[in-house]
Amino acid sequence: MKTQIITIFSVLVLALGVTNSTKAATVKNADNNYTIVTDISAINKIEVRGNVELYVSDGVADQVKVYNKYYNESALVQSKNGVLRITSYKNEKLVVWVTANDLRAISAFDNAEVKSFGNISKIEFDVDLHNNATAKLNIDAFSASVSVSDNAKARLSGTVNEYAYKCDCEENVDHKDLVATHSSKMLTPVVVAAKTFDIADL
Repeated sequence: MKTQIITIFSVLVLALGVTNSTKAATVKNADNNYTIVTDISAINKIEVRGNVELYVSDGVADQVKVYNKYYNESALVQSKNGVLRITSYKNEKLVVWVTANDLRAISAFDNAEVKSFGNISKIEFDVDLHNNATAKLNIDAFSASVSVSDNAKARLSGTVNEYAYKCDCEENVDHKDLVATHSSKMLTPVVVAAKTFDIADL
């Protein structure tokens, strides 16, 4: 009987040990599910094109984490003269998390999505959206400028002293959760093609 109890106890200890090891391995694999792009620093602007989901956060040091097996995909992540360019046209979204110390502007094109992770605290911050790009940003800035063209959409929250926005369609800019001391807007004029007349029209 004593031998059976020791055997059962040993089996339980072994089973628990295997379970803990499996969980630890899973966490480790989750941590290795991204690629840190090296040799990138002094990011002050980000340009995103294609099918990209970008998360942006403030930080002391600049860092770029690319998920989805970056090197096995036809994606481009490169930095030059302070501009970080991220491009991917695969069907599966390329997920990128950028931490930047001195980010001042973001431009997004095509189907790119831009989201802030926490507050984006800056003195000046510019957002420029085109095509079907979307942005969901929590901004804490002295001055913020937002331009939304085509079918792009912006959803903004936070606090801004000087806020200016320009858009093709006012419904595409949701800033009801953005507190601005001074704000100004500019609607892009719709260009209507002039009708050509023929002598037969008279």
